[in-house]
This record gives sequence, structure tokens and C-alpha cells, in this order.
Amino acid sequence: MRTTVTLGGDSARIAQARHWAAAFLERMREDHGVPVSQRALDLTQLVVSELVTNAQKYAPGPVTMDLRIVDDLVEVTVQDSDPTLPEPRTADAARVGQHGLEIVRAVARAFEVQRQPVGKRVTARIALQDSAADGA
Repeated sequence: MRTTVTLGGDSARIAQARHWAAAFLERMREDHGVPVSQRALDLTQLVVSELVTNAQKYAPGPVTMDLRIVDDLVEVTVQDSDPTLPEPRTADAARVGQHGLEIVRAVARAFEVQRQPVGKRVTARIALQDSAADGA
């Protein structure tokens, strides 16, 4: 269960990516009976927004987004043309902006970055169901 989309370079690509992710998870829930909590849907859209925003900000050209269900997780992969790997910053409540990677790492069960022959691939895995550790 997977879908891939190439997002153009226009300013609407972040909204398109969020819509695509929500539609994919809703399709998985309705058509395939995959249990997807509202929290998982919301967090997936948040992660997609952050990853696609970073790609738009730092990488020229189109961005590829891949979504797939792996066991009890949704895997969000964004591939762009910039070979520079993102570096996590130390937490700083006074810093304005540049918290996207912190957010993604905080809500994802797993996070990884891989350099590709052209650019990089950033992957975050998000639980489809809430657990007691997730809180209210």
C-alpha cells in the first residue's frame, strides 16, 4: 500500500502534499481497513508540511513524496535535489523559526536521512494508532 507523487516548484506544493497525504490515509482506512487515528492523520500532515517546506526552501526543482504503510506505521519519504543533509539544531525556545526538523524528530517513531546520487531522501515513520505513551 503505497503512493508516490512528484510535486512541482510552485508555492502550492505544500498544500498539495498535505492534501495528498490525508487522502492516502483516508483511502487506506476506508478501502483497506487500515486503522488510522485522527492523531496519526494530523501528525502525518504536519510532517509532510515540514519536510516539503524544507525541500522547497533549500532544493531547486521538483520534489518527490512517497507514502506507504509498513506494519503499523505510515512512512513519509521526501526526496529532493539538494545533497546537503539537514543537521538537527539544539533546542532553543528563543530561536524564531527553523524548528521543523526538531518537530519531525519529536513526533516520528523513526527518522533517517540518506544521500542519493542526486540529492537526498528524508524519511519519517509515524504510528498509525495512538499509544499510551502518546498522551491525550
